[in-house]
Amino acid sequence: MFLRTQQGTAGCSARRRGNRPPWRGRYPGGVTFPVVGMVGGGQLARMTHEAGIPLGIRFKLLSDTPQDSAAQVVGDVVVGDYRDLDTLRAFARGCDVITFDHEHVPTEHLRALEADGIPVRPGPDALVHAQDKGVMRAKLDAIGVPCPRHRIVADPADVAAFAAELERGGHEVPSGEGGGGRRTGGFPVVLKTVRGGYDGKGVWVVDSVEEAAEPFKAGVPVLAEEKVDFVRELAANVVRSPHGQAVAYPVVESRQVNGVCDTVIAPAPGLEEDLALRAEEMALNIAKELGVVGHLAVELFQTRDGRILVNELAMRPHNSGHWSMDGAITSQFANHVRAVLDLPLGDPRPRAPWTVMVNVLGGDYPDMYSAYLHCMARDPQLKIHMYGKDVKPGRKVGHVNTYGDDLDDVLERARHAAGYLRGTITE
Repeated sequence: MFLRTQQGTAGCSARRRGNRPPWRGRYPGGVTFPVVGMVGGGQLARMTHEAGIPLGIRFKLLSDTPQDSAAQVVGDVVVGDYRDLDTLRAFARGCDVITFDHEHVPTEHLRALEADGIPVRPGPDALVHAQDKGVMRAKLDAIGVPCPRHRIVADPADVAAFAAELERGGHEVPSGEGGGGRRTGGFPVVLKTVRGGYDGKGVWVVDSVEEAAEPFKAGVPVLAEEKVDFVRELAANVVRSPHGQAVAYPVVESRQVNGVCDTVIAPAPGLEEDLALRAEEMALNIAKELGVVGHLAVELFQTRDGRILVNELAMRPHNSGHWSMDGAITSQFANHVRAVLDLPLGDPRPRAPWTVMVNVLGGDYPDMYSAYLHCMARDPQLKIHMYGKDVKPGRKVGHVNTYGDDLDDVLERARHAAGYLRGTITE
């Protein structure tokens, strides 16, 4: 088991004597740096591996296929099924800590790894809140975190009953806030499968009981939520270490297109300081109460009446934090590596007044490499991050980051680059 030796008087004395304190990891002899076992071979694993390279951290990857994004760049790759416990156990041998680029590993498998003495970060008791939306909502209610009104529903008739409850509990939206005196509550209702959804998948917005049948066909529990009347979506990203050190990144604005994150602006423009601090404190408190180790993204709604409500949780590096690769002193990926190894966390402050991230989605032009010449010549400060994926329409294949003093300029540069790489902009 990888153990971190806390720095104290003995450590200082050893340095004065010129003696190096012994490393208490798994590996004898000349191998002195820990091995991080990453479950999942997607772009988050790829970028986390990149962040560990300057630290000398060794990575071992459990990937679905040899062609996965991270499998192309990590030297030690095991191809296997993360849902198989024997595969997980065999993979974990020789790893000092296990972490993830997704939340889909069965909770009971993670408990088995812990019982084997393998540190799992975040641990199963924390990760289950990102795996199961019903568990998440119940816990956030218990610790007093504001959320949309919600409950688990059994069938379309139960959805109709929930909508009726919302209607009775609705409130007037003033005309000055765009409501024209209408009431909130009732249909439409948001339905989510409690496990397995992402990027708009496993989520339905239904306007009637007749439309509510589809989510139940999957045979898994369904969570019903009110459709929040929000001004915009925000995200608060924090990182927490095993011994409780935590850092918070600036709250960002996240703009979605067809249920997929398109643009992230750091920091969120026009966000009042007290609301930003409230969001950061909320995220830090959630991380503490849930026992999160590593990166936690708290996706938020900013409502028209000045509240912030928690939409989703993600316990891994997150799309809303990709801006930090070039816009923060320490990126979300580097701090995630530091946290799971219980190293001191790095400074999360931004390097520039504004940073904008725009996702590069696949379009009708599969040869994006030929577009680099234009983008790089037009904007020498542009940062392009590609994931090594085959280009398919609508698929996330990379992102671009821009930064600077003028938000309009930074936004335009990022949007132009992402559009040109996709082929929707040709000049």
